Amino acid sequence: MIKKISFCGTIMALIGICFSFQQCCSGDTDRQKFSKDSKFYFDGSISREVLENYLDRSVTAGYFLVPGNPENYLFPYREDDIRMLQNIGAKFIGRSIYRWSEESKLGDPVFLDYAQRLIDRMHEYDPEIIFQGCLFEHVSGDVNNLKVPAWVFDAFGLPVEDRNFRVEDMIKRVNSNSEILMRSARGGTPMINNLETQLWFYFLAKSYIDIGCEAFHLGQVELIGRDDPGKTHYAAFLQKIRDYAAKNARRHYILLDGHTPKGGFVKEGVSLLDFNSFPLRIKEIEDKPMEGMLEVGHNDGIYLKSQGGISPSGWEAESMPYLVEFDNFGISREPGVANTNDHFCWGYDDITWFAMQDEAYRNKWLWYAFDWLRETDPNGHLQICVIRMISGPLGNQSFRSYFANTRSVACPVGYSQEETIKEIWNTRLK
Repeated sequence: MIKKISFCGTIMALIGICFSFQQCCSGDTDRQKFSKDSKFYFDGSISREVLENYLDRSVTAGYFLVPGNPENYLFPYREDDIRMLQNIGAKFIGRSIYRWSEESKLGDPVFLDYAQRLIDRMHEYDPEIIFQGCLFEHVSGDVNNLKVPAWVFDAFGLPVEDRNFRVEDMIKRVNSNSEILMRSARGGTPMINNLETQLWFYFLAKSYIDIGCEAFHLGQVELIGRDDPGKTHYAAFLQKIRDYAAKNARRHYILLDGHTPKGGFVKEGVSLLDFNSFPLRIKEIEDKPMEGMLEVGHNDGIYLKSQGGISPSGWEAESMPYLVEFDNFGISREPGVANTNDHFCWGYDDITWFAMQDEAYRNKWLWYAFDWLRETDPNGHLQICVIRMISGPLGNQSFRSYFANTRSVACPVGYSQEETIKEIWNTRLK
């Protein structure tokens, strides 16, 4: 097996070298050109109008840029995923690359090479597509198996050390007597005030920018910043990311968002995020088993609560734009039971609940959610899910992911929302 993986890695690396050489020789290719007349044009900063144009056509496509098993280095239906994204006209590909455990895979050159070649392929089709990476609120012990590159130390003005990342230095708390969040044998929550966390996040950010990502989801920013109440460490670190992006990102800018249970992430009147994001928080319709709705004021939902401030691009907003997404976080102890006081819908997370519905209801619900949000709070935008892990196999489906793809031989596990998404966008958006 080791020889097989090594051989695969060698072949993929050689392909990457050949592709890079071809790009070098071809100069300024069409995929690198952006029309200033496009409603998706930005460079160095982004207007609210352009940002919201992207948010209107945003999708969650979890792990889209991540290779699969070593024998294949492809998820089984990746070609159809590519076709589906092109067909619906997606412009913002959320959560396309990240690590939630197994961090050491980033040390394999094949991992990032695969992602870069897929980004390049998609940009040949549409150079305006934005791919989003993630800097999440969890790090596992496997990060101890990943070497810290010299350029990470250089970026912080530190002496170069020959060592690996250290999970314990990321998750330690300011008060040693305090509970360490999410701590277990598998790792914990990286605290932003810890230098080791900043080294880790910078490693991720630079790696993702260098392969073509132009956005980062920062996960639960309040959790990561729990020991940084004044957001001093967070603000300085995010500026370091933005400074790198200003020189090295495709359009000299990086879009940042995170889950904001307080409605925003603002320091001294300035939003540290370009837009906010939060789960949908679907409420059970108690007299209609397994049906759900959206409601202002339900649970900790963000509707009509997005804070205002000065955006990182300089424009002012009474209420910052935000995304709501189909989150995945598990199944309650009472699946199938309505409890409007918890975060579940009929005992299931958002995307698992959605996947459990029949095809007609799924399509109907997307129309409902899209229209309800635009009518209720124009600052909000629905991030439609097209690829995401669900909490366990459902019915005859043994594959533990939801795919919006039209079910076909090319994607036999598709849930068939593809054409509905396309129709919503083509009829509701200018």
